[in-house]
Amino acid sequence: MSQSTTADSVQLIPASQFSLEQLTDIYNQTRVDYMVPMPMNAARLADYVSTYDVDLNYSMVAVTQSGEMLGVAMLGVRESRVWVTRLGVLPNTRRHRVGQNLVGSLIDQAAQLSIDFVMLEVIKNNVPAHQLFLKFGFREIGELLVLRRAPHMPPPDPIVADAERLDRMDALVLVGRDRGTQPWTNQSESLINAGEVSGLRIMLADGSRGWLVYQRQKFLLTRFAIKTEVGDPATVAYALLSHLHYQYPRLDTQLENIQVNDPHLPAYYKMGYVESFRRIEMWRGTPPLSLKMTPP
Repeated sequence: MSQSTTADSVQLIPASQFSLEQLTDIYNQTRVDYMVPMPMNAARLADYVSTYDVDLNYSMVAVTQSGEMLGVAMLGVRESRVWVTRLGVLPNTRRHRVGQNLVGSLIDQAAQLSIDFVMLEVIKNNVPAHQLFLKFGFREIGELLVLRRAPHMPPPDPIVADAERLDRMDALVLVGRDRGTQPWTNQSESLINAGEVSGLRIMLADGSRGWLVYQRQKFLLTRFAIKTEVGDPATVAYALLSHLHYQYPRLDTQLENIQVNDPHLPAYYKMGYVESFRRIEMWRGTPPLSLKMTPP
């Protein structure tokens, strides 16, 4: 961004007017110096758009009058709520209000949809982005963990229990039940949109029971939804995870946006999961009644 170029001379154009390859390229350029870059290719971006209901008509790309792409911000759209995601600005164009204009534009897009509840996550200690979102009236809701369990760890002995494998249809019935307000990536729609979703239901000798729904990709387990119906959540979760990892001992496991107050969290650590980084979940507006928090 040249010294003569100001935010006032930057145009915001719907992302739908660009190819996935162009959007991938500008996104990757904006993330080269990020704390957690998370690079993408066009195929991964297409999957991201589909899984998370990103509407490219309401997402925006910042460009100069000469057509140079400066930044991008995407908007996921679901009933009564939207999600700001993949916000990025080229390093040499920051502090010129490009990011501010992109965020403001997405909020305006939400208003055009008659939606005032906006969700997002920001990587913890990304102070400039955090301050930007606070400026727009977002408030902190809590911290989210990104966890990983490395492949080829010794498989655990499965806890003795009555375990039942669930196919996609049965698994999706479970995630359609009330699970409280989940981060966008873990909402029921994200699992419904994802491929290769399966589940596991378990009952222990003492009557404790629960279920786990997950996505199995070629080399990866991800997108967990876990629920304890009866009993201690950490005990039930550990039993579920022991059966899952016994079945898939060679697969990497990556979980996004596990709430720090999730009662199942001790089971993840006991099973060898480690924290990769943290995000701060932020909201703007009031969640609709259908998304209100419920007790764990």
